[in-house]
Amino acid sequence: MAAKKDYYEVLGIKKEASGAEIKAAYRKQALQWHPDKNRSPEAEAKFKEVNEAYEILSNKDKKAAYDQFGHAATGPFGGQTRSYQQGPSYTYSSYGGDGAEAGFDFGGFSDPFDIFAQFFGGASPFGSGRASRKPRYGISLSFTEAVKGIEKEVNIEGKKRKIKIPPGVDDSTIINFGDFYLTVDVRPDPTFKRDDLDVYVDKEISFSQAVLGSVIEVPTIGGRVNLKIRPGTQPDTLVRLRDKGISSPRTGRKGDQYVRIKVLVPTKLSRKQKEILEDFENS
Repeated sequence: MAAKKDYYEVLGIKKEASGAEIKAAYRKQALQWHPDKNRSPEAEAKFKEVNEAYEILSNKDKKAAYDQFGHAATGPFGGQTRSYQQGPSYTYSSYGGDGAEAGFDFGGFSDPFDIFAQFFGGASPFGSGRASRKPRYGISLSFTEAVKGIEKEVNIEGKKRKIKIPPGVDDSTIINFGDFYLTVDVRPDPTFKRDDLDVYVDKEISFSQAVLGSVIEVPTIGGRVNLKIRPGTQPDTLVRLRDKGISSPRTGRKGDQYVRIKVLVPTKLSRKQKEILEDFENS
């Protein structure tokens, strides 16, 4: 049997890739090799290989095990996705309209052909015995709506219907409302950047604040908070705000917020300011 390819090589990424980079690479490869778009003989096998790589690398625990032990960490099935079919797909009750059960898929597909629904909005033609597909719709949410959850009134097949989007959904999440699927599109936010459950913001401070220390106000998804800047803070320092990130819709676990400090170096100085800095440099 041929040796399994390195998962990072399969997705075309480096080992240090972030969660967002892994997700982006997966989408690109999945679109390239989906058998409904790629008619080459190897497309189906490549597509399954890409799906398998993503299911491991998108999960922090499985990724850590793979980084340490390679394919030996994927269990007796040699890393086949069926070893992890319970991992990436979750089901929650009471979110669907009319009390329907709602399932959430966060990017890993236990059945690789289910990705067809996300990218093409239709059913996979492979396998005559596959279940018929339910209608699929899309909804666009702001970053805040996705993070905090929202109730929306939508038109489904000509009928108005109220649906609840649970807090914490991410871009491309697929929600099963019982009689239809809904794909979530999250619009970019000018302030907050998301990586899984963690949130990143950039905050500018003055040169003197970085040198002397200060207390500044920074935005979080729960409101503005005061942050202490230590004397001697360096440019691009990351300050962690524990539990200020996004709540997982599966477990309720909260991520963290990271504040990236941007030090503004003055471009114009008065004569006195220059003298002070020169004295400082020479002291």
